[in-house]
Amino acid sequence: MNRGSSRKKIAVIGSGFSGLSAAAYAAKSGNEVHVFEKHPQPGGRARQFKTETGYVFDMGPSWYWMPDIIEGFFADFGFKVSDFFKLVSLDPQFEMVFSEEKVTVPEKNEDIRELFEKIERGAGKKYDKFMQSAQFKYEVGMKDFVTKPCYNWFEFASLKIAGSAVKLNLLSDFRKYVSGYFADPKLRSLMEFPVIFLGASPQNIPALYSLMNYGGYVLGTKYPMGGFYQLVLAMKEVAEKQGVTFHFNHDVQKINTENGKVNSITANGKDYEFDAVIASSDYHHTETLIPKSLRNYNDAYWKTRTFAPSCLIYYLGVKGKIPHLKHHTLFFENDLDNHVDCIYLNKKWPSKPLFYACCPSKTDPDVAPEGCENLFLLLPLAPGIHDEESLREKYLREMLGRIEKHTGETDLISRIEYKRSYCVSDFISDYNAYQGNAYGLSNTLSQTAVLKPKIKNRKIRNLFYTGQLTVPGPGVPPSVISGKIVGIEVSKLKIK
Repeated sequence: MNRGSSRKKIAVIGSGFSGLSAAAYAAKSGNEVHVFEKHPQPGGRARQFKTETGYVFDMGPSWYWMPDIIEGFFADFGFKVSDFFKLVSLDPQFEMVFSEEKVTVPEKNEDIRELFEKIERGAGKKYDKFMQSAQFKYEVGMKDFVTKPCYNWFEFASLKIAGSAVKLNLLSDFRKYVSGYFADPKLRSLMEFPVIFLGASPQNIPALYSLMNYGGYVLGTKYPMGGFYQLVLAMKEVAEKQGVTFHFNHDVQKINTENGKVNSITANGKDYEFDAVIASSDYHHTETLIPKSLRNYNDAYWKTRTFAPSCLIYYLGVKGKIPHLKHHTLFFENDLDNHVDCIYLNKKWPSKPLFYACCPSKTDPDVAPEGCENLFLLLPLAPGIHDEESLREKYLREMLGRIEKHTGETDLISRIEYKRSYCVSDFISDYNAYQGNAYGLSNTLSQTAVLKPKIKNRKIRNLFYTGQLTVPGPGVPPSVISGKIVGIEVSKLKIK
């Protein structure tokens, strides 16, 4: 196709956070943008569903961290977060349960500092020093480092980034870095837990990612009233205000190419012509939609990648309140490394798992019927693992038993009036996720920046990729950034 102008007709495959972001930025640049989504609603992994009895479940993300990055998306289009939904700050931010005690992390940074000092003498000053360094990494990392398209290393040759290389701790491992500050195992766990969802053991993650501690603890843990899905709806509205058209229940089956260019996509058996395509669908799956000879990566490549975890999720509607359960609770009674080894080394169901419980009805009365609780349980697992129903149920009972022990409640299973599980096979069927991964590629040093799968196809000049399998990586704010990077890059493309 050739329209004889810089205005392009662009298809975006998938409406997760990266797809919504890419669509909005591409349209803002003056392009005609169409989003194709296989599901009847936007959001991808961040979809939401409601039950007839009044429960409202966010299906995926629940930690609203790095609020400034999300606010930055809306500011780019002349809006504020508050134009679309109410964001509240959680106090406490979360609770971490250990075998003999629990640690409750307060809302205010100065109170967290006092908590650290109370647990370990001298740790308050060390916390300040840790967060001062983490703030520097956050401001350079999230504003400069992760905003590059990562075609090559020369993009990082700016004086600011090059001069900051040592202070960014790119070559230090996160575990050693944390242990250099804190001796108490509880404090180390508090600092290490945010990187678990980056997809690797803390000893395999660059210390750069202490920026997450700043983006979470110091900037605070937020919650959008109405659920995390409010962010999806707000981004969709922003995209529509730029002129983006959405096509729901449209499954893209093929990306059609000719002479090194995409000329159309096939969705629901019908061909649609486009000047360029942005795929926010699973990277590996996207490449199955084009001939093998035109793919960036073969199957052998994907088999050698380190993937972030998959997970077992339960969405539960519980009759009656659970007074001693917080909005966010991390159950760390067992050894972290044992569970991590089950994900990355042994590829098996953990015998002594850690898990996470989210109870948004503590903050938001509209997500559960009056007098009831909305409970979201998540247990990280190895991608590609077998997940039959009996195994899911076994782990549900274990998680409920540990919640009972923590809260003093009894027989929670008899109080469940709604139950739905979601696991590896569901990630595959719903999102075409490679091996059912939930969080994309691990942010290990060998899979960082230029070493991640490229955002542009090397053999098809107008096919781009965005999302958690490319730069900058997993998580909601990085996915929003990924969409911005690609939305801007595709707009630079010249039509021939």
